[in-house]
Amino acid sequence: MPDQLSRMLGERPWLLADGATGTNLYNMGLASGQAPDLWCETHPDKVRALHRQMIASGADIILTNSFGANASRLRLAKAQDRVAALNRAAARLAREAAAEVGRAVVVAGSVGPIGEIMAPMGRLTEADATAMFTQQAQALKEGGADVLWIETISAAEEMRAAAKAAQSVSMPWCGMMSFEPGGRSMMGVTPPQLASLIDRLPHPPLAYGANCGTGPAELLLAVAGFAASGNERPLIAKPNAGVPRYQDGGLIYDATPEVMAEFAVLARDMGVRIIGGCCGTTPAHLAAMRDALVAAPRGPRPSPERISARIAQAMGPGE
Repeated sequence: MPDQLSRMLGERPWLLADGATGTNLYNMGLASGQAPDLWCETHPDKVRALHRQMIASGADIILTNSFGANASRLRLAKAQDRVAALNRAAARLAREAAAEVGRAVVVAGSVGPIGEIMAPMGRLTEADATAMFTQQAQALKEGGADVLWIETISAAEEMRAAAKAAQSVSMPWCGMMSFEPGGRSMMGVTPPQLASLIDRLPHPPLAYGANCGTGPAELLLAVAGFAASGNERPLIAKPNAGVPRYQDGGLIYDATPEVMAEFAVLARDMGVRIIGGCCGTTPAHLAAMRDALVAAPRGPRPSPERISARIAQAMGPGE
């Protein structure tokens, strides 16, 4: 039996992934410096409410509130012994929200980076990373996640470790790296190098691409590097909604819903199959993206110059 995400990719030209988790929870009252993952137990109603808002805005894929719920990151909150419980709760909350609607919604188990530098530059070995990812992946599976969503990775070794974890728990997965404005990840990986790595994995992902970064234009330029690699696997683009600033006690990003709608159409015309938003992307952004994807006729594949010009135009003067 094919998994839910594979079925939907086979039926639809594009799928809409959800928006931000952490920044939206911050604007719902999460304290600065508090681990968002803990809210799966302390504020489950707010986490579930955010999932409902994303689904109501048109999301086909919702991410669990578990981005930092690995043993290393949770140690900072003295919650390293809560990995299994928090990830199960995160998946269960998303599953409950998805079950309330009369259409298919994929529950993607969010797995972020371990939060340590990989060896030989750092102390984190690939074996240790694999063990931590596996612990998280198993709990997300038990909680009801359809697919693992490995995101914001910067090192090839860490992506390999996450792939091994997905294989060990027999879960389909998607993999994303975050790229800097210069076109490389923080650890120096380029989009073509990631495409090559993906092709060589014993348990390759259903789809791969880029998330987070500095904004929609820069992320689309990175995705163009995947498209040029020749890898036929479905692509994912999930950028931040621009650059953040504090306003009225909350965190606001400078890309408006109109900007993210323009991004979504450009991504679709580039051939991206899964389109969403990362930090700063609200349900309002997501609804505008959905409306644009439905309404805008498919256009020619955009050039890098057209991407930059269209996003700049949408941002307006002074951006």
